[in-house]
Amino acid sequence: MDKSKLLDRVGAVGDDRLLLAKVLDRAEQAQSRNIPAATDFLSPQQQMMTLDLLRLAGVPETGYARLGGYEGAERNLFLFLPDWLEPGDTESQSPIRCLRAAFREEEKLTHRDFLGSLMGMGIVREKVGDILVGPGSADLLVLDTVADFLLQSWASAGRAKLTVTEIDPAYIHIPQVQCQEVRDTVSSLRLDAVASTGFRMARGKAADLIASGRVQVNWRECTKPDKLLAAGDTVSARGFGKFELTEVGGVTKKGRTAIVLKRYV
Repeated sequence: MDKSKLLDRVGAVGDDRLLLAKVLDRAEQAQSRNIPAATDFLSPQQQMMTLDLLRLAGVPETGYARLGGYEGAERNLFLFLPDWLEPGDTESQSPIRCLRAAFREEEKLTHRDFLGSLMGMGIVREKVGDILVGPGSADLLVLDTVADFLLQSWASAGRAKLTVTEIDPAYIHIPQVQCQEVRDTVSSLRLDAVASTGFRMARGKAADLIASGRVQVNWRECTKPDKLLAAGDTVSARGFGKFELTEVGGVTKKGRTAIVLKRYV
């Protein structure tokens, strides 16, 4: 199947189509030139689209590695592997470097401060992976194409001065995820019913949000309010955050289903 037909099959349009075309180019480069070839960093949704595309293209799971710089990274890149490189032996070929930006703890910088500073320097989002902000420092995963520039030129974020150094990924600081446990009962496990609890809004408003295309289930867009969820599903919505359906309990005497959500705050 040629590239255009593959992109049609996954329903790629606009910017997504351009991105996925680049993914196919990297896969073809690794195969034809027998060298490692990496994409830029991808969002979770883009990663799901890429996995769908690679399955359709017949690229085996042994033909690539998904890397984010540390275990559990949200933003990852795909490294396509030549015949001589095994999936578990990619560290030496990874284009990811880890930087630490130190600042005075009382400055209380946020993820938005760092991202805004990077964009102001002309660094596009796809060159930067996760930004892990803690008290007094932030660890960033970046592509090697921008790492040296940031080490030499990045001096501030907002009004705060930064001291930027490169660190071994083994010493990365992963901040504890802030989340809230929510227990409730719902009339059903339909997406609109569970999202009503997860996003703290009326069910009708949740249904409208879903129909607008702003909601994702497990990082794939879902516009069907009646989609049934299961334990382990993650639901996110632009502008409203995300939650995970961690437990589905029994049915109450009134016919409602008990659920437990982990809401990220």
